[in-house]
Amino acid sequence: MIKAIIFDLDGTLLNTAPDIQFVLNGALQHFGLPPVPIEKLHAMLGDGAYNLVKRAVPQDKQQLVQAVYEYYCPAQAAYDNRLTCLYPGEDEALTRLKAAGIKLCVLSNKPQAATRNVCAQKLGKYGFDIVLGQGQFPLKPDPAGTEHIIKLLGIQKSECIFTGDGETDYLTAKNAGIECVSVLWGFRTREQLKSYGASLFAEDYTNYLQILHEKFSLRA
Repeated sequence: MIKAIIFDLDGTLLNTAPDIQFVLNGALQHFGLPPVPIEKLHAMLGDGAYNLVKRAVPQDKQQLVQAVYEYYCPAQAAYDNRLTCLYPGEDEALTRLKAAGIKLCVLSNKPQAATRNVCAQKLGKYGFDIVLGQGQFPLKPDPAGTEHIIKLLGIQKSECIFTGDGETDYLTAKNAGIECVSVLWGFRTREQLKSYGASLFAEDYTNYLQILHEKFSLRA
């Protein structure tokens, strides 16, 4: 019986790409660097803020990566995330999961301050039990953060599943020895996820609840 779900944040719980783009391009502009278009940004996301900045800074300007990163992180943490929104059907899904007694958790490679900020702004009403961003543990796909959450909840690995839109999320679940539902409304395609071994996919939040019911006997 599933007792907890660990969610990725960007591209899974929240469509944060427009706001990430706004803050990132502001940081790049501050250092005289070219902006990143949204269609290129998606492929850069998922591996933490430092790797995002490193990918965004042109190869011939890599000496600026640390400076851009140090400018970007506090700007992101303080930002009001005005363009960030939930995905269709998500409000009902989270409400039903919480009502069913499922522990809801976030594990993100986004820096902790920014993770807590956007979760408080956009997900506060759902009462997430644990919100964990980059800082205390190695980045996903290292399983340490996932294992820490499971330990804090006092449950077995068989009682927890991971949910995310990226290959990093699937590999995190695999490394931690738990099941993963890969979602297709985020920043990766089915083909990209399958190339890493993912095999269980949700098309939208309605389909996600169906999968939880049919595969994991979770009634919500």
